[in-house]
Amino acid sequence: MIWYFIFFFISGFCSVLYELVWLRLSMAQFGVNTAMVSIVLSVFMAGMGLGAWISGEAIWWHGNKIGFPALRLYALIELLIGMSGLVVPYEMRLGHGILQRLGSASSAAYYVVSGICITLTLLPWCALMGATIPVAMLAIERMLAEESSRSFSFLYKANVAGALAGTIVPLFLIELLGFHGTLWVGVVGNGVIVVLALTLSALAVSLKIVPVKSTEPKTVQPRMVGKGQGGRPAPATGGASSLAFLFATGLTSMGMEVVWVREFTPYLGTVVYAFGTILGIYLAATFAGSSVYRRWSLQHSQENPLLWPLLALFALFPMVAASPNVSLYEGLRLMLGIAPFAGLLGFVTPMMVDRWAGGDPAQTGKAYALNVLGCIIGPLLAGFALLPWMSERWAVVLLALPWLVVGLRPIGLPALKAALPVRAAAYLLLPAALGLFLISPDYEGQYGIRGKVLRDSTATVIAIGSGMQKRLLVNGNGMTVLTPITKTMAHLPLAFLDRAPKDALAICFGMGTTFRSLRSWEIPVTAVELVPSVPQLFGYFHSDAPEILNSPLSHVVIDDGRRYLERTTQQYDLITIDPPPPVEAAGSSLLYSEDFYAVVRQRLRPGGILEQWLPSGDRETTAAVALALRRSFPFIRIFGSVGGWGFHFLGSDRPLTNRTASELAQRLTHRAAADFVEWGPETSAEKQFSVLLQGEVPIDLLISPAPATPALSDEHPVNEYFALRRIRRSEL
Repeated sequence: MIWYFIFFFISGFCSVLYELVWLRLSMAQFGVNTAMVSIVLSVFMAGMGLGAWISGEAIWWHGNKIGFPALRLYALIELLIGMSGLVVPYEMRLGHGILQRLGSASSAAYYVVSGICITLTLLPWCALMGATIPVAMLAIERMLAEESSRSFSFLYKANVAGALAGTIVPLFLIELLGFHGTLWVGVVGNGVIVVLALTLSALAVSLKIVPVKSTEPKTVQPRMVGKGQGGRPAPATGGASSLAFLFATGLTSMGMEVVWVREFTPYLGTVVYAFGTILGIYLAATFAGSSVYRRWSLQHSQENPLLWPLLALFALFPMVAASPNVSLYEGLRLMLGIAPFAGLLGFVTPMMVDRWAGGDPAQTGKAYALNVLGCIIGPLLAGFALLPWMSERWAVVLLALPWLVVGLRPIGLPALKAALPVRAAAYLLLPAALGLFLISPDYEGQYGIRGKVLRDSTATVIAIGSGMQKRLLVNGNGMTVLTPITKTMAHLPLAFLDRAPKDALAICFGMGTTFRSLRSWEIPVTAVELVPSVPQLFGYFHSDAPEILNSPLSHVVIDDGRRYLERTTQQYDLITIDPPPPVEAAGSSLLYSEDFYAVVRQRLRPGGILEQWLPSGDRETTAAVALALRRSFPFIRIFGSVGGWGFHFLGSDRPLTNRTASELAQRLTHRAAADFVEWGPETSAEKQFSVLLQGEVPIDLLISPAPATPALSDEHPVNEYFALRRIRRSEL
């Protein structure tokens, strides 16, 4: 059994590694938005469930006809999974090429075609991943019959342990090797499984533990009772209630993960390590719970009914842990909010499968597939049905509702059927749940009537403050403030154009300041924003927002900026880019990468200008962005901001005329000049331009502090993955 633990530890590691990398590759090829991410994750989980169900059915009908040991079939499946690490990136590029050739400007059509491409790409490989559990259970049944009745929980425990490693280690591998290099680590991992599985199979055959071809009829494990439909073994215990519980564990656990990300983002930030921490604690607690179940199941055949009231109560802990009224270190917030619920689910889930299947691969495939179905529906329910309409606190309550019902069930049972401690726990559950709810206000509740809160499937958006102290928060993170920096993003590049501008594109709307400043030039302006609620708050920050938005020259598009550029055919004189802070934010590299700039070049008219704003970052990030721009545009000029924070990069295919501050000021329209100095710091456009020109920086000055850093690309997102270099720096 130690061999099987090794197999599924490595398999779990490789599966999560593939999932992380494939998600990022799909974001680069098909866009960064909630719908696209949901498609990728749903296809991944659907493939796992489909593979488990199909392989379980195949084993039931044809398992005894397999002409070689089941372990060799398992090795073959792992070999095919390893090939996916090499094939999927090519398939995704192929799908992206199909989209490019279709040239569809319709967002809906783009989603449909993208979804088809992703499904055709990932579903077969993920189905192979799902097939490994029933096949491995068949191998265990033939080799170690005494272990077969609890084999799922053993493989589940090993797989979760590997998944935990797969959540942590790739974050460092990507920094060192890039995404494709990290995929090679997964390929090697699957290759190791293949070699070990074939070795064990050969050893088993040589010792006559398993015959090369089994001619015996399929045995029914002792825990299985009676006959089900078609002569199959009936479930050992639990019946339909076990399947319902398995569906509910998948739905609530994965739905909760979506809610947890929003709940804890205000405390953890938006970097990839924050999301990795949430997933890591969830998997570590799940592993601990499954380990406790393995030991407990050796001595017990019936679960303690107290499990269910406790599960309901633990499901509500995230409300308390994420409350701004509770002062805790970030790590303790996550441990309190996630670990108890995830740990108990780690106990309950394998228990239900073992009870339902009793070690039978076919029944296990069915049970696991139903659990995965819940894992698919849960995030969709939380992301698209709950969070757009209610606070995270209420979303937690609704997702915990099934367990509240189960936990209260002993109240309605006759006294003889429910022990006193169980009934007492059920009676205490409601007041305890109510108490947790009352002491856990929402994060945005601390702003009271001082601000405005909007919700959608992408984020919770908050606008607060008054006057020049207004702020925009997305999922609790400050996005921007009213600052002349965002005005400079519009006026500086337009003043450098050698012709009167025809139009402009602003990627990332924010408070709408850059969009508003571009419109002061009286030209058509398109703004692209990923979060639907953000543009709706334009009027909160600028009193003239209705007038600007109602103009036929104003266009606001809800989309991923990169995806919009790829599907539109329009060209612009200016494209401004202001990615959401911090510069290390997850996914932000896709708006700083050399690959992205290649798309931008196609949408700029000859002589057009790209304006890329880069806030402060470490020297490697600054050098990587500068290198990517220098490799993308033959002519680059860089200016420090009027506030002394960050840099304005101007890139073009033609030289940017070396104009004086006076000449730049003269190119502004009357309205543009007034807008430029509306918030200072200088009193005239000429003085403002003078400050900017004095702060011009040679590009080599930004690259020289980190000359060995590669250009920032989709393959090497230098800004997002930084842990190792910061560790090394702290040791110097």
